[in-house]
Amino acid sequence: MKLPNNTFLEALRAKKKPLIGCWLGLPDPNAAEIAATAGFDWLDIDQEHAPFELSDVASHLRAIAPYPPAAIVRAASDDPTLIKKLLDLGAQSLLIPMIETGEQAQACVNAVYYPPQGQRGVGTSLARAARWNGISDYVHSANEQIGLFVQVESQAAIDNLDDILATESIDGVFIGPSDLAASMGKLGAADDEKVLQAISLAISKAQSAGKFAGILALSEGLQSQCTASGIDFIGVGVDTLLLRNGLINCRRQHD
Repeated sequence: MKLPNNTFLEALRAKKKPLIGCWLGLPDPNAAEIAATAGFDWLDIDQEHAPFELSDVASHLRAIAPYPPAAIVRAASDDPTLIKKLLDLGAQSLLIPMIETGEQAQACVNAVYYPPQGQRGVGTSLARAARWNGISDYVHSANEQIGLFVQVESQAAIDNLDDILATESIDGVFIGPSDLAASMGKLGAADDEKVLQAISLAISKAQSAGKFAGILALSEGLQSQCTASGIDFIGVGVDTLLLRNGLINCRRQHD
């Protein structure tokens, strides 16, 4: 049995245009499977804000696996024990929230990779990722198939972005416009000019450092700006909002 390739990293390295994704916040795996048939390049399972337990993450990974989109998991925090569990469940691409310094980025590297690259603990007989020891060389090949993306979503992160991007084994950064705006005194105004300037700066610095840059951008204006700035992957929808808006629009058609 062979470890699956990280199709998200492969697509990023081969990309000719931004990879388009959708955020998943509904813990029912049926919602994940429906989203997996909709033509997105990637789907993000959001454990940070949505009500996902570890078993729900596992169910979503299984629901998405037969379909083309790559699965990404946004961890609830940078806690190394949580990261270890998500990797053992089979997550190959991780978003780690609220990283503000190079030291925090290095701690993420330590949590994500097996030695000597990092300090991830070994428990393959219990791990879905290793197919419960069914993948004989898992511990020797897993590091190559892990995508690590740290979220820069505060003014402090922007100030320390050079140090974050200089961290070896970080594949890229993910910009959080809402939290970034809040940290800049612009709560609820992610389209403020100063916030947009910070986003463009982050994308440019990531490109110069040879790292990938991603963002969740729900407005057409922000999507257009980020695409023009060379964003590598962009989330354009959230399943909860799409469901709510679809229901509202359906009802309004019958007023």
